[in-house]
Amino acid sequence: MKYYLIAGEASGDTHGALLMKALKKEDPEAQFRVWGGDLMEEAGGELVKHYKDHAFMGIAEVVVHLKTIRKNIAYCKQDLAQYQPDVVIFIDYSGFNLRIAKFAKQIGLRTFYYVAPQIWAWRQYRIKDIKKYLDRVFIIFPFEKDFYAKHNYKADFVGYPLIDTIEEKVKNSPDFNTFIEKNNLPDTPIVALLPGSRKQELSNMLPVMVKMIDKFKNYQFVIAGTSSIDRSFYDSFLENRPVNIVFNQTYDLLFNARAALVTSGTATLETALLKVPEVVCYKTSWLTYRVVKTLIKIRFISLTNLVMDKEIVKELIQHEFTAENLKKELHLLLNDNEHRKKMLTHFDELTKKLGNGGAPARAAKIMYQDLKK
Repeated sequence: MKYYLIAGEASGDTHGALLMKALKKEDPEAQFRVWGGDLMEEAGGELVKHYKDHAFMGIAEVVVHLKTIRKNIAYCKQDLAQYQPDVVIFIDYSGFNLRIAKFAKQIGLRTFYYVAPQIWAWRQYRIKDIKKYLDRVFIIFPFEKDFYAKHNYKADFVGYPLIDTIEEKVKNSPDFNTFIEKNNLPDTPIVALLPGSRKQELSNMLPVMVKMIDKFKNYQFVIAGTSSIDRSFYDSFLENRPVNIVFNQTYDLLFNARAALVTSGTATLETALLKVPEVVCYKTSWLTYRVVKTLIKIRFISLTNLVMDKEIVKELIQHEFTAENLKKELHLLLNDNEHRKKMLTHFDELTKKLGNGGAPARAAKIMYQDLKK
């Protein structure tokens, strides 16, 4: 069968690649055409457009790039109509994907949503579009089941897709000595910095994060870099501070870190599943923050806290994201053993709530059986 997958950011690229591998086991003749990234291409997808060329975050950035976004939507519609896949699989990235879902349904294509958009957080009115334009929706968080049931839509809960990957990475991650030798790092404990995967995120997060280097002299700070952003862009925020960057080794970095400062998003959950005490950080433009604050329908910004339905990791959001507050929270993570122990216990509970792995395989099996009907 012919599959057309659309992902709009790094996390979607990861989810898409895992799903493609699982679909290939169900359907050895599978052909993939994708909007995604390097991982989806490596998994056998014919890459139409890389996510770094169309991933715009926040209201201000979207307004600036509106012309480009419209061109991408028009091109995607044209490409879909020409390719005529057996199914279009949307992965997160709701603003773009729901527009394309409407078009795909209008031209008679099957439509699945894998890693459903977070409409339970805000824009809940989009449930109408989902019910109208999506044949099946695959959800990955247990609390999403109640939301869809309330709106009389039968969604498929498959579990969190990265549990298997994380467990496998832990088995194969290098020990501390191997990791620092490989990356030419000092022999001192590590604090990992995960400032995000977009330039806008880095601009908002890194200037505050790197100030911790001056306050915790007994630790080395290592940035989890992404290859889609040049080293020089990271360096522009460091002000000659002694900080290292390792590219495309986020799991190995976290596995060997004592604590982490993490920009809100999927990374907060991955960090928790890797059992690394963390502080969740988030800052965006004033305009985006004011709009989101009035629309958001959730108690927490991090997926870790949302799944647990309580604050198990500290969230420093917008005006609370200051060097002083970050220093206080990082001090607790590094030096308060009871605080660390309590957080790690919560992380064990979190893993159980998210299932026992196998999510991509479960989703692929349901998809293929449905398409064969």
